[in-house]
Amino acid sequence: MKKFFKIFIGIALLGLFGWTFYFLYSKSKPKPVAYTTELPYTTTIVKKTVASGTVAPEKEVEIKSIVSGILEEIFVEAGQHVKKGDIIARVRIIPNMINLNSAEDRLSKSKIAFENAKINYERLKALLDQKVIALSELQQSELTYKTAQEEMNTAQDNLQLVRDGISKRMGNATNTLIKTTISGMVLDVPFKVGKNVIESNNFNDGTTIASIAEMDKMQFTGKIDESEVGKIRKGMDLLVTIGAIEGDTFRAVLDYISPKGKTLDKDGRGAIQFEIKARVMLKENQFIRAGYSANADIVLEKKNNVFAIKESLIQYKTDTVMVEVEKAKDVFEKRMIKTGISDGINTEIISGIAKGEKIKVFAPSEDDKEKEKKK
Repeated sequence: MKKFFKIFIGIALLGLFGWTFYFLYSKSKPKPVAYTTELPYTTTIVKKTVASGTVAPEKEVEIKSIVSGILEEIFVEAGQHVKKGDIIARVRIIPNMINLNSAEDRLSKSKIAFENAKINYERLKALLDQKVIALSELQQSELTYKTAQEEMNTAQDNLQLVRDGISKRMGNATNTLIKTTISGMVLDVPFKVGKNVIESNNFNDGTTIASIAEMDKMQFTGKIDESEVGKIRKGMDLLVTIGAIEGDTFRAVLDYISPKGKTLDKDGRGAIQFEIKARVMLKENQFIRAGYSANADIVLEKKNNVFAIKESLIQYKTDTVMVEVEKAKDVFEKRMIKTGISDGINTEIISGIAKGEKIKVFAPSEDDKEKEKKK
């Protein structure tokens, strides 16, 4: 019985050893690689670039105050439509004390001169009635009297202008009423009633009372890389996509390309980009808010019905472009090809491949597989 068990154990060990040897041998044999292939096809290839930027009105004006003072009334609000010449705000003047004192002093002196000229004119007029003096003397006195009267009226107007911003002679004309210079929509009224405003002059831009724009004339402003600016020209069509408006695109026409590029980095070592502007062609009753961020697709080149393959099937080595064409089952030959336009997914084939030939699809390398597993 013991002998039977010994023989059985020996046979089992021998079988286990043989199975282990076979398993290791089968694992060490390289597995046959089955490659997949793809056929060339006919398609339309569009080569384009994307410019990022914003959509804003072509004409936007900041209405400034032409006098310094306090914002007393505001007659408009953002989103309201206004016409050229409409009053949008009123400013109450806070007079400069030096100018006010000077104007009051001028008025006092002109009143004294007027009273003196009046007394002299009336005295000479009485003497002329008595035929004591000649008419020429009265005429000279009358001229002085009228000049003094005009000076006094001017001084009164000047004082009223300094103090109130309006005078009797000006009628309805006044610097305290702020009027819009264009027709359009009020985009922004940055300040509230009670704000101190500064006048617009040669040394100061002045306080902005409101921003007004023509919203029916919109413009896309963006930037394009230096490597592609030479491929675009004025009059090209753009397709503008606005992130905030889903499912809708807007046609635009390129009408400006900056002659000078600018670097993105402050140190001047970044990519150089050029500003472009395109007029957005709005449809009837179509409305776009100012300041939307947008992207514009610019078609650089387009070919219809071209013979093409996928870009991923092409091998690039130095200055050589090639693919692997199937000659038999899982047997491939490398072949140089000539390519044309490409959009990054599809590439035009000019020569090197015939219709119906199968192109090898690259299997990922072991290093690529390891990287993919780590991800």
